[in-house]
Amino acid sequence: MYQLIIIKCLCLTADNMKVPYQCQNIKEVRQEIDEIDNAIICLIAKRFSYIQEIIKYKSSTDEVYAKNRYDTVIGKRREFAQHHNLDPDVIEKMYRIMMNYFIEKQLELLKERQK
Repeated sequence: MYQLIIIKCLCLTADNMKVPYQCQNIKEVRQEIDEIDNAIICLIAKRFSYIQEIIKYKSSTDEVYAKNRYDTVIGKRREFAQHHNLDPDVIEKMYRIMMNYFIEKQLELLKERQK
């Protein structure tokens, strides 16, 4: 399953996408946006495959919550956002939603493993 996700993510490259100014109409712009959104979701799925893997190395709920790591990731993503001229508050909110979901999934996996 993990290999399939990685292969699908690799299918989208800069070579087969237009630069925004190359789009000739709204349909082409929307098509490129859809491709980007698909790539983003694909990368989130790839990230989730790593989340499923990392639980093998965790044995407690404290390790799943990993407060220091959580805070570090949020801070670094805020820096990434600023570097790309995006609103760090918006990126932080998005990452908190995603990371909290992944923490829930890790807790479920941990619970299953401990049965």
